[in-house]
Amino acid sequence: MGVLPVPAEVRAILLDIEGTTTPIAFVQETLFPYIKDNVKEYLRAHWEEEECQRDVGLLRKQAQEDSSLDGAVPIPLETGSGEEELERVIQAVVDNVHWQMSLDRKTTALKQLQGHMWRAAYATGLVKGEVFEDVVPAIRKWREAGMKVYIYSSGSIEAQKLLFGYSTEGDILELFDGHFDTKIGPKVESESYRRIAASIGCATNNILFLTDVPREASAAEEADTHVAVVIRPGNAGLTDDEKSYYSLISSFTELFLPSST
Repeated sequence: MGVLPVPAEVRAILLDIEGTTTPIAFVQETLFPYIKDNVKEYLRAHWEEEECQRDVGLLRKQAQEDSSLDGAVPIPLETGSGEEELERVIQAVVDNVHWQMSLDRKTTALKQLQGHMWRAAYATGLVKGEVFEDVVPAIRKWREAGMKVYIYSSGSIEAQKLLFGYSTEGDILELFDGHFDTKIGPKVESESYRRIAASIGCATNNILFLTDVPREASAAEEADTHVAVVIRPGNAGLTDDEKSYYSLISSFTELFLPSST
């Protein structure tokens, strides 16, 4: 590692969140446990609200699609208004959410409910989004050099905006030109990066993607996107082959932009 020159054709930097801008520990030890510990209480409090019913509807549809999977948890329809039945349906939603999270599922249905729960937690100050200390100064420099900066995460766009809008560095949303989540496509499929390039109006080789996950880096590279793998405390280790193949950085400050000189 050290200084990594950014290719001259790069016009946009695409950032992963977990393990790249933000410690994995924050997601694993703060955000996810908050969902597991509070999902039943949240559903009880918001059940009658339209947004909550949309979330449950999406989870129910996902449960139907997952019905053939081992351990899948179905979510029954409500057939009446009895308190006992309501508790049974809510418990099914809770069990489904816990099951999906235990498998680290990235379904839109799960991410949408999580995003709405985190919104409430951020707004009340129960949670603040963590970012590595090199992130904000580096992005400011990139933007001053004329670089566009985007986020691409498996977390919903709403969850992304909450993390950066209520961060330990304050509201830093103005640093980003746009956000992408799995609605544009899975991060391990090359077509997703082609769609992102088309969406922001550039060629795939005008983008540099920073991620801690080699499978994502490989997919981006297949689409002719430039990549660098980010090494952060708590990230999964890389194989020797991955270390020798990919460009590696341990801090955003290691990126050298020719246009910034």
